[in-house]
Amino acid sequence: MLCTVIVSCKSARSSINVEKVAPIKTALETIKKNLDIYILIGQSNMAGRANIELQDKDTLDGVFLYTGIATKIWEKAAAPLNKYSSIRKNIEMQKFNLGYTFGRDMAKMAKNEIGLVVNAKGGTSIDLWAPNSLFYSEVVSRTKTALQYGELKGIIWHQGESDSDKYNTYLVKLINLIEALRLDFGVSNLPFIAGQLSGDKISRNNFNEMLLELPTKIKNTAVVQSDNTSTIDSTHFDAISQRLLGERYALEMKKLIK
Repeated sequence: MLCTVIVSCKSARSSINVEKVAPIKTALETIKKNLDIYILIGQSNMAGRANIELQDKDTLDGVFLYTGIATKIWEKAAAPLNKYSSIRKNIEMQKFNLGYTFGRDMAKMAKNEIGLVVNAKGGTSIDLWAPNSLFYSEVVSRTKTALQYGELKGIIWHQGESDSDKYNTYLVKLINLIEALRLDFGVSNLPFIAGQLSGDKISRNNFNEMLLELPTKIKNTAVVQSDNTSTIDSTHFDAISQRLLGERYALEMKKLIK
């Protein structure tokens, strides 16, 4: 069939376009409505600011990225994973994030293929993610559309750089967010995992310590620690650390969904 299409094209350039598009279409046609779907939200470290290195440029086997585009609702997942966020900053700022190894590792252990709904934005405080806010509503709306293709399995969250000096009030707001998301999606014990900030700045230590209390305050939650990580600028994790964090998120998620 591909050869027939190429012959009917009017130029060599058209033939090249057909060859590029056809494999993607074929992959998407195999998607069944039984994806294990995960939400990835937060600020810049979830959006990804690390360089996309050669080893991270391939598409992920068994992992699809929600696009929000009616003509191609899913595509094979590849970095940058935050490119389709409805609230993101400029596309040039979207780079490598922890979702890459998270999706990869979840696909290795799952019976179904994985669907990622990534909707992060750098520089955002937790107040901007409060229930019924624009950011919150975007996540809920986009995820409910994605759920036509599968089941929501969990949420991973990395945010706090904008709130590190407000650690005394942060946990209450985070719990409120978790409870609201669980209510909106109708899953009372929906797994939720938060991640610590980089420890490169001493001023974040209190925040990171506070975050460890989350699992003691609300059921079926976990916290990924940021020890043995490094950054490109004292705030944003480098590629090696993003890979490590993604693996840690996957390990914690596996425990919560058992």
